[in-house]
Formats: sequence, C-alpha cells, structure tokens
Amino acid sequence: MADILVVDDEPTVVMLTRFILEKAGHVVAEARNGEEALQMLGVNPDDPSAKLPQLVLLDVMMPIVDGYAVAKAMGKHPRVSQVPILVITAKGDMRQLFEAMPQVAGFFQKPFDPKLLRETVAKLVAPK
Repeated sequence: MADILVVDDEPTVVMLTRFILEKAGHVVAEARNGEEALQMLGVNPDDPSAKLPQLVLLDVMMPIVDGYAVAKAMGKHPRVSQVPILVITAKGDMRQLFEAMPQVAGFFQKPFDPKLLRETVAKLVAPK
C-alpha cells in the first residue's frame, strides 16, 4: 500500500493511528514533533536522499515546531511540496489557517472515526 508519516506528540493518538493504518496495509513512520518531521522529510536540514511518504498525517498543536509551520515549510520545499497532508487536530476547525496551502488535502478532528480515516487515506494514496 502506501508509506505514511504520522506527526503527533500524543503517543496514544500515534499508536491508534498506526494500528488503523497498518491494519489497512500501509507502512507507517512516526515523528513526535514538527522538527523531527522536517528532518525525516529531508526539509531541515536539506537531504535529497530522504525517503518521502505518500501522505503526511499532521497534528497542529505540537512542541518545538507546530503543524502549521511544518505544512508551510513543506509547501516551500520543491521536493516535498507535492506530498499531500491530512491535518488531524483537537483544536476545532483549522481550515482557514491552512486554506492557502494546496498540499493540504483534508482535515480530521480528534477524536476521529477510524473507518472514515481509513477510507480517506485510501482515497488520498490511490494511484491516479
């Protein structure tokens, strides 16, 4: 299936998301904050050899570097700007904040419906 990066500072959310996605056949990597995500994506520091996921599930409220800053940095980086982002947050409707970011493919509010998450991820990573 797809390689997916889950970026969230809540271990229980990461564990649940990993379980849901791996059960659907995806390969899941995880980052605990935005700084770690940007390193894994090869954005900061710049690393053209970094393996890119087909989708990033991104929390908004995180320590060190928040999700908005990660999405913004991804959008400016030529190699990573085409990787779709699914924003997952407990902070209400964040659509306005991310409106100008074309790589943001959708939003989920915590707690989320596992079935709906599986279906949405399947659509986003399906071959086009």
